[in-house]
Amino acid sequence: MIGRCLLTEATMYNGNRIGVVVTAYNEEAFIGGVIETVPDFVDRIYAVDDASPDNSWDVIQRVAARMNDSAESAPELTVTDGGEGRRVVPIRHEENRGYGAAVKTGYKHAAADEMDVVAVLNGDGQMDPDILDRIIDPVVEGEADYAKGNRLLNPEDRGGMSAFRFFGNAMLTGLSKFASGYWTIGDPQNGYTAISREAIEELDLEAITDRYGFLNHLLTHLNVRERRVADVPMTAIYGDEESSIRYVPFIQFVSLLLLRSFVWRLKTRYVVREFHPTVVFYGTGVAGLVGGSAGLGGSLVRLLRGKDGAVGVIGSFVATLLGLLALGLGIWLDAEENAALEITCDQDTHAEADTERPPTQSIE
Repeated sequence: MIGRCLLTEATMYNGNRIGVVVTAYNEEAFIGGVIETVPDFVDRIYAVDDASPDNSWDVIQRVAARMNDSAESAPELTVTDGGEGRRVVPIRHEENRGYGAAVKTGYKHAAADEMDVVAVLNGDGQMDPDILDRIIDPVVEGEADYAKGNRLLNPEDRGGMSAFRFFGNAMLTGLSKFASGYWTIGDPQNGYTAISREAIEELDLEAITDRYGFLNHLLTHLNVRERRVADVPMTAIYGDEESSIRYVPFIQFVSLLLLRSFVWRLKTRYVVREFHPTVVFYGTGVAGLVGGSAGLGGSLVRLLRGKDGAVGVIGSFVATLLGLLALGLGIWLDAEENAALEITCDQDTHAEADTERPPTQSIE
């Protein structure tokens, strides 16, 4: 499904209260600049420090104090919270809980403050604040319940991505399609996102992992809730920041998480909620591939040892082919069932809009 995801006027942003969660872990060099360059149309910024051992928390408090003082003299930027106007809300975890926990903390505060749309900006400076309106527009316009950036749609957008990062991202994208059911949504590791307050309130946030697999896991939970997701083309910014992710353990953890998510999604949507033939084809496909491959291997060993294994080879080969066919049918049925939940924003629309949009003014 293709949506144009048009840009809107920035006056309370088309009648919506906009909140932004800025996450930080060891980002003292970047977090201040990220908070200061959040666009003016954002009503409230939730700066969440996940118990950083560096000076991130001090920077957040200092920038928040300065920006909140400025907001007092700019009523259009002031959001009332029990009579207290604060544009930047500093929040700190007592102990390190993980990226997902930081986002969930921000979500809970934003929902409690009745923000209509809540975006996420990481504190490492890799997300361009000037395209925040592009990210939130599908949710503001009611086209989607959740929108996310995608750096893989255009070759030029992923030009600054290392080969290793691209390979890992592509592998996790494929696994996430199986797990989440969003077959046209890519770049699941992209944390530049926006979500509606209704979706936040409907999700069981405690059931979603606190660790870096949060973004992948969240997509699966959104699918089970049958929420619409939009893919928004964007270019990543890579600078001097250093990632805290250790990629090999990360990929191992997320892969197992996605496998469990895949089984949970199929059980919840296609067995418990209502029976759907997708689960039959998936089950048959997996059984055929596993059994056929094992039988084929055993029969080949028998042949190599000079024993009669020709019949076993043929039978196992047929079972493997039938498994592949059943798996393909399962994927096709799954994709058809979820097609209405997927939106890919028109890239040309945003290219035109970006050239016409005035530059974002940062708050000093």
